[in-house]
Amino acid sequence: MGIILNPKADNDSENPFLKICKNRINGMFVDKTDFICETIDRFGMDNNLIAFTKPRRFGKTVTAQMLACYYSKGSDCKDVFSGLKVAGYTGTKIINGQKKEITYEEYLNKCNVIYWDMNSIDDDFQAYKSDESLHVDYVDDIVDYLQYVTLLEIRQNREFDEKICKAPLIGRKSLKKALVATEAKFVLIMDEWDLIYREYRDDETLQLKFINMLKGLFKATDGLACFSLAYLTGILPIKKYNSQSALNTFDEYNMLQPDTFAPYFGFTDEEVTELSRLPGCRISKDHLREWYEGYKFSLEAEDNKDKNKEEPKNHVLIDVYNPNSVCKAISRNNCSNYWSSTSSNEEVIRLINMNLDGIKDDIISLISGGRIQFDCESFQNDMTTLEYKDQIFSLLVCLGYLGCTVEGEFLRTAYVPNREIRSVLTSIVRRQPWYNAMPVIRRSEKLFQAIRSLDAETTAKIVGGIHNSPYVSVIGYNKEEALVFCLISGLMWCAESSYDSFRELPAGKGFADLVFVPKTRPDLPIMIIEFKRDYTAEDALNQIKEQDYAARYRKDGDEREVLLIGLNYSSETKEHHCLIEKM
Repeated sequence: MGIILNPKADNDSENPFLKICKNRINGMFVDKTDFICETIDRFGMDNNLIAFTKPRRFGKTVTAQMLACYYSKGSDCKDVFSGLKVAGYTGTKIINGQKKEITYEEYLNKCNVIYWDMNSIDDDFQAYKSDESLHVDYVDDIVDYLQYVTLLEIRQNREFDEKICKAPLIGRKSLKKALVATEAKFVLIMDEWDLIYREYRDDETLQLKFINMLKGLFKATDGLACFSLAYLTGILPIKKYNSQSALNTFDEYNMLQPDTFAPYFGFTDEEVTELSRLPGCRISKDHLREWYEGYKFSLEAEDNKDKNKEEPKNHVLIDVYNPNSVCKAISRNNCSNYWSSTSSNEEVIRLINMNLDGIKDDIISLISGGRIQFDCESFQNDMTTLEYKDQIFSLLVCLGYLGCTVEGEFLRTAYVPNREIRSVLTSIVRRQPWYNAMPVIRRSEKLFQAIRSLDAETTAKIVGGIHNSPYVSVIGYNKEEALVFCLISGLMWCAESSYDSFRELPAGKGFADLVFVPKTRPDLPIMIIEFKRDYTAEDALNQIKEQDYAARYRKDGDEREVLLIGLNYSSETKEHHCLIEKM
């Protein structure tokens, strides 16, 4: 068996899915094999073409390898899947005209699989280009090479080769004609399908050649008939031409529209809860949520009433975590920024500095906690056709740097999903030459200095300005939660790198509303903040003292400065008041 045709799953160092399965022993394992059940239901059906795109480090390759382990006749993986969710699959299908009850073993290691790992194929193509002794006539680019090496492996199968030899006009790059000639059915799994649109972004001729090859396989009737199932994974959705998908035969699921596949875009809240209970995990579920959750998808509830009735459908909100970062945080017992893709970070810098429609200000506002609506209809699903700010927001959502909620068919609301991404974007923005000139940055510095100098009047004025900005929801305007947001977003640019912030922190005889504690610098003050609505700033300050919230910071030898801050907002007069004392 080969690397491309019927890959063999026998080395867990080369197969990330097998490696993860081994972790069942020590508990660091999340069973996502029920995704295979979704593909079994589609196997050989009209909806058997799936495009599933999500950001880097969200488990795309693991899922692709999992499908290869299950379907490839080059492997023997019954023991691998025994006891996992997929093993509980049962269903009914029409096979050879007969209704049949099937289990998960129906297709287990019984299919001819074509597995395209586009990163590996690109690496091999670069080596091919650099060695003239390997050159083959008319194999000039990666699209030619992809077809050529796939055809080579297919012809290593004697039965396939005999049939291909009898077919007319099959050359070194006639992949579709060769597949048709075999008279066989294949499962195609393509990991990083969009590599050509990302790594060869300026070569439109190559991109068109690539998409035409795929169209020949999946839109032409004879090519389509060769496949029982096709699964594409990548970062970018399928490229659009003239606002239409170039491969509209595929059911697409992406960060802008995950639909029923939302639970497979990362770890769910329930899965992270289980991981946080592992014996060796010393990180709280809340801490993991703060750092890595925040990708929220709306999923239609199973208990919806008769679909023929015109009644509003119930939806549930699915909370999705970055799986790679969660696993690293638990294995290292440290929540930190594990989003380390330099290439995509450079892409974000390019997008921000294009400054289409003033996007710099919007990015600053998003990092500060704001939410911005955008329209994703004009997004062409590539990295170059970017003429409007809405298209950049769409791309940033696909790359994972923004989350979004669905407001309408194409209308979305963007936000920064979690602390990890906020840390990445903050670092990016701080390195830009225009950083210090941004009004929000200057406001943050002014607020921090006002608090440090015990200037309560200026503090109240700045918090009031944030409170009355468009980024505070009208619905939640009169809630204390809005004041918490105002201070967190107001201090963010000065406090993000130097402070840890805690909400509802157990302290003294109760819970402090908000506490900022310096990470390492003893010269910075600890800030303990209490918020009140329709009381007084004095009431807020007295609560800090009476509940003794500062008790935990009066340890022997702890000489750090502690500031007590009471903030009040009147829902009647819309005025803000503040008192600040040094303990």
